Amino acid sequence: MDHHTLSFDTHLKFIQDVSFRAANGLIRGPTPIPRGLAGGRGHCGRSTLDPDFGWLPGRPDPPSVSSFSGRVVTVVLGINAYHSSASAALIVDGSVESAVEEERFTRQKYETGFPHRSIRYCLQQAGVTPADIDHVAVAGNPMANLLRKAWFAVGSRSGRRLVRQRAEPLAQLRLKGTLAESLGVGPGKLRAKVHPVEHHIAHIASAYFVSPFDRAAVASFDGFGDMVSAMWGVGEGSKLRIMGEVAFPHSLGIYYLGFTQYLGFNRYGDEYKVMGLASYGEPEYLEEVREVLRLRDGMGFELDMECFRHAREIQPMVWKGGPAKLGPVWDEGLVRRFGPIRSGPEEPVEQRHMNIASSMQKRLEEVELSMLRTLHDRTGMAAVCMAGGVALNCVVNGRIRRETGFTDVYVQPAAYDGGTSLGAAAYVYHHRLGHPRRHVMDHAYLGPEFAPAECRGALDQAGLPYVELKDRALVDRTAAALAGGKIVGWFQGRMEFGPRALGNRSILADPRRPEMKDVLNARIKHREPFRPFAPSILEEATGDWFEDDHPSPFMLMAYDVKKSRRDDIPAPTHVDGTGRLQTVSRRQNPRYHDLIRAFGDRTGVPVLLNTSFNENEPICCTPGEAVDTFRRTRMDVLALGSLYVEKA
Repeated sequence: MDHHTLSFDTHLKFIQDVSFRAANGLIRGPTPIPRGLAGGRGHCGRSTLDPDFGWLPGRPDPPSVSSFSGRVVTVVLGINAYHSSASAALIVDGSVESAVEEERFTRQKYETGFPHRSIRYCLQQAGVTPADIDHVAVAGNPMANLLRKAWFAVGSRSGRRLVRQRAEPLAQLRLKGTLAESLGVGPGKLRAKVHPVEHHIAHIASAYFVSPFDRAAVASFDGFGDMVSAMWGVGEGSKLRIMGEVAFPHSLGIYYLGFTQYLGFNRYGDEYKVMGLASYGEPEYLEEVREVLRLRDGMGFELDMECFRHAREIQPMVWKGGPAKLGPVWDEGLVRRFGPIRSGPEEPVEQRHMNIASSMQKRLEEVELSMLRTLHDRTGMAAVCMAGGVALNCVVNGRIRRETGFTDVYVQPAAYDGGTSLGAAAYVYHHRLGHPRRHVMDHAYLGPEFAPAECRGALDQAGLPYVELKDRALVDRTAAALAGGKIVGWFQGRMEFGPRALGNRSILADPRRPEMKDVLNARIKHREPFRPFAPSILEEATGDWFEDDHPSPFMLMAYDVKKSRRDDIPAPTHVDGTGRLQTVSRRQNPRYHDLIRAFGDRTGVPVLLNTSFNENEPICCTPGEAVDTFRRTRMDVLALGSLYVEKA
């Protein structure tokens, strides 16, 4: 019997047994690994659910997927659960129909629980019932790297604590009742086959299988998942071939997180703040940081473990639900090298902190770009597809085409852990089932949308007067308001998948006004002054304003603004002369493209300042949340679908 034929229960029983024995000091030597468990990336057996499905409240029943032109279709539900940014995604006959993070429903940033609401939304949006689901792909595979996990459990106090805390969620994930609860059916009746997919394979699959490339190098750089922190290889057609990985405890994500916490940014997900801060400093400490993060053999790296404590004192996230949390991962080695820590946001940011941030960011760029150059040399591929939390570092991404040999780059918009639900589903559909690729993800508009009646209802309930406008009139009136210096909440169509607002859940402003960044922070966003806002630009105008014209539809590339244009768009131009741009084509988002064009016709600047529609919470999902944010902040205008509201 090999690892592909062992049941999920068998694997789980072994893990829980090792967990119990290690946690209670009952293992003193090597753990015997049952035949079939030591290697491979196998999948589990079958389970079944009832056809009774509870649709989202207040929504009509859509047609069943079984009515799709009488064709036999394959339906794969992807799930990321009990991990940061819980989410769900649905692939129907190769097309990505829907994808959403659970935080948008629970209103808890980086929600870690089971994505009940996300699953219900995905099925409802596509007209899929539980009986239609053929496969459930779960991001994270407790069987992957099992020997490594067992040795960690046996060999360290941290590992014993980790397996105690991890055992209950694994059992919850095994139970059919958890998924049945999400679908509103009785347990034991879902016919779908369940497939666990290793964390980094899910990351890589989330980028490659929805990319426009038939062949590409692939890479994932992250914190860690399934005892791996980085993975790379090649995608060809419907298959992935993994060439290498970096194992726990060495991690680019932990490296960045450790410095982020050392610099006083202690909330989960604060790394993007340090990326912004880095541009205000000089790489004064680069030589010292090179000793903290060392390159190894061209395609590897290692951390100075005197600077990080995660292998000894690992504190996993709150797995049962709520926002993701991590304890400190930095250690006294950083203090010995770089001086006292910044204790928190109440302590001023000094030039030393900026220089440490700059040095740390520069070293990340050196290591990641070096690895990508080697990957290009070893694969000979023209394109690279990337995912993982570190792939959200737009400064690195913006340098790839210039400095690695790759001429094309695709970074999936939900490159962080929220995207692993999509990756798990895509991996099962293509790699495991062998279906050909037919979907290119060139936009991220995969979340909920709301009918005009729901938008009117939210405004009526709030007592806000509005006018309903046709497309052209809405675009012209909004462009005029923006050109007049007003701040606009722009709520349109389907919500974006991933952490960026890309013109459907956005707050927009005039990029020509130098004061606009400070105005936005004072009136709405209330965030640190060193964090930049993003420019959205017409795709066809990109080369006139930026030094690189390669499309960046997901706001995941930072390009140099042309020196001759920096005075024209000072608000979203960062202190280092770059912009984390979003290129907008009419094919991807017609109404947003028309708005930017209308603003450009009035001002000569085909660019808008774009930031997410929120105030220190997850991006607005519903009309009611948008109206609430509009009312409690000093926003001037709200365009809620075709409904236009302006404060007196």
